[in-house]
Order: sequence, then C-alpha cells, then structure tokens
Amino acid sequence: MAEGKGRVCVTGGTGFIGSWIIKTLLEDGYTVNTTVRADPEKKRDLSFLTNLPGASEKLKFFNADLSNPESFSAAIEGCVGIFHTATPIDFEVNEPEEIVTKRTIDGALGILKACKNSKTVKRVIYTSSASAVFHQEKEEDVMDECYWSDVNILRNLKPFAWSYSVSKTLAEKAVLEFGQQHGLDIVTLIPSFVVGPFICPKLPGSVYGSLPFLFGDIDQNPLIASRIHMVHVDDVARAHIFLLEHPNPKGRYNCSPFIITFDEIIDIISSKYSEFQIPKSKVLMGAKGPKLPHLTSEKIMNAGFEFKYNIEKMFEDTIECCKEKGYL
Repeated sequence: MAEGKGRVCVTGGTGFIGSWIIKTLLEDGYTVNTTVRADPEKKRDLSFLTNLPGASEKLKFFNADLSNPESFSAAIEGCVGIFHTATPIDFEVNEPEEIVTKRTIDGALGILKACKNSKTVKRVIYTSSASAVFHQEKEEDVMDECYWSDVNILRNLKPFAWSYSVSKTLAEKAVLEFGQQHGLDIVTLIPSFVVGPFICPKLPGSVYGSLPFLFGDIDQNPLIASRIHMVHVDDVARAHIFLLEHPNPKGRYNCSPFIITFDEIIDIISSKYSEFQIPKSKVLMGAKGPKLPHLTSEKIMNAGFEFKYNIEKMFEDTIECCKEKGYL
C-alpha cells in the first residue's frame, strides 16, 4: 500500500474520530468516501467536512445506515481501504443491549461482505474500544491485546456503558473471525477515552466526560472516582492510517498511551488555566474507583508508530478547542 494514495472509505464520518480521520486523510493526499445517515429534510450541516482543505475535489458523501448494511456497498466500491468507525452509542441503555449488539455486529459484517465483494479493498481497519479489553474478573496491572472483556461479567454487573462494551467486544470478535474465514485483511485499533480538538459541531461525549469539573456535573459523572485511559484524537487518526499503510499488520492494536486520575487532570488544568474555578468534588474526597489496568500500546509502537502528544498537550488542545467553539 505504500505505492501512492488511493480512494478510501470512512464510515461514521460525522463523528469525533471519523471526521478527524477524514481531515487527516485529505491532508495526506487520499481521496475519501464517507457515509452519513440519510437526511431527507436537509437539516444536517456538513460544512465542517465540506470546508476541509481538499474536500471539494477529494471528499464524496454517501447515505448509509448500520440498520441496512447493504447501504454501504456504493461507498465501498472502488476503495482500497476501509475505516469502519461507525457504531451505535447508547450509554444510557435506552434500547435493549441485544438489539444494539445485533445492529453493531450485523452492520459490521454487512460492510465486510461488501468489502469482500468489491474486489478492490485491500485492508479494513475496524475501530474497536478499550472497553472490549479491560472488563475482567481478576485485576491485572497491565493488559495487552490478548485480553478480551468478559461479556458475562458486563451483563451481570452492568457498569457504566456496559451495553456499549458488550456490543464492541462481540462485534470486534465477529469482525476478526470474518477476516480469518474469508481471507479479508482486517486489523482492529483499540482506542481508549479520546480527547483533543474536534471539528464536528457537537461536543464529543468523551470530551464532555473528561472535563466534568468544567461542565458542571462533577459529582454526577460515573467515571469521576476512577482513573481512566486516554489518547489524543490526532494520535488515534494517525494510528488508523498507520495501520492501513503498514506492510503487514496483524490482529488487534491497543492505542492508549496514558492512564490518569481526575485529580491529576484537575492539577494539570489548574496549573495552566487559573481563570477556571474548579469546584471540589464530594466524590473525589477519599473515594476509590475501580483500579483499571494500564493498557499497553507496545505492539503498535514496536511496529513503528509514534505517539505525538503528551498528557498536558492533550488537555491544552481540548480546552482551547472548547473555548474557541464557545463551550467554555
């Protein structure tokens, strides 16, 4: 794949990660197809994508929906690589988990069938989630890509976002199994909590969740007492493209360079942004959340990928973007 830039497809192009991947692909010289859900009344503003440098010549939109996997065929036709970032997100479990999981798996497998039938797709990069790795019965200090979340534990204990975690775990397994059975080159990238700047008009949920003390719901945030895994959105986008261009990637790749507590996040932001009056959290006073493991990213780093952003830059970029867009 090193020879020249070709046409690729990004599903879920209006999302936080998908839109940043599109931005990076255009900057790198790729031609991009992206999928969006149908908008018959033309109420959706896609100018954040159409105004990207190079978009007028190299970005094309297609209507598609995971509930109708066949709808992705037109977007996939003629592409050499696919980035499948689209996924149902229902942290509040408004729909039964079984329905969300079925839609996630059926949508992913339908897209893979279209890739197989296209005769042009050389590789698929599937965007998984750290929640498909670390939900385990036994506590581990470090986890690599060999670990899988236990869906029975998720269904029994029902931690925050458990339904999403089940769907991502089972979908990633199904995707990798399809690749093995049908000879389709599939690699999965496993990002953790993604923060950083955003071009999508809606405030990303992971950005909102990483700064509860600035958005006013510090004691309602279900993650506040735990340490969380984090990665910069630009590193996530570059990691997707790195895996597309790599001569021979294999299997799963963690993409999670940091693990941090909210106390540490508050210290970083307080030291740089004295204008924010950060409230004290009752939850943080002596509370101990789950002891999450460090998700090592050695595999992708050993393959040659370099993370560009330290934790301070990650939050500086996040806050500056939120200020620029009027959220802070």
